[in-house]
Amino acid sequence: MSTAVIGTMVFLGGGLGSLARYGTSLISLKYYKGEFPLGTLLANLMACLILGVTVYIFKEKLIQNEWMKYLILIGFCGGFSTFSTFSLDTLKLMQDQLYTYAILNIGISLILGIGIIYILSKV
Repeated sequence: MSTAVIGTMVFLGGGLGSLARYGTSLISLKYYKGEFPLGTLLANLMACLILGVTVYIFKEKLIQNEWMKYLILIGFCGGFSTFSTFSLDTLKLMQDQLYTYAILNIGISLILGIGIIYILSKV
C-alpha cells in the first residue's frame, strides 16, 4: 500500500472522527450542563469501544485489508478520541478547585478506557 493511500485513509478517518467528537460534545452539552467534561469522556470511551469492537470483529480482515487499520483504528479513533482535551479539561477542573471531578475524570477515563479494550481483547 502506498504512502499516499495510507495518508488518505488516515486523513479521511481523522476528519470523520473529529466531526464525531464535535457532535458528541454538542449533544452532551445539550443534555448535560454540569462541570464534569462529559463530552470528552464519552468521545474517548466510544473511541475505545469502536477500536476494541473493530479489532475483535475484523481481526482477520485487518490483516488482509490494511486500509481498514489506517481508516478506522488510526484515523477515525485517533480523531474521535482526544488526550489533549482530556488533559486540558482535567487541568481546568483542578484550577477551579474541583478536585473530586478531576480525580473522577482521570480514574473513569483510564479505568473504563483500558477496561473496554481489555475486555474486548479477551472475548
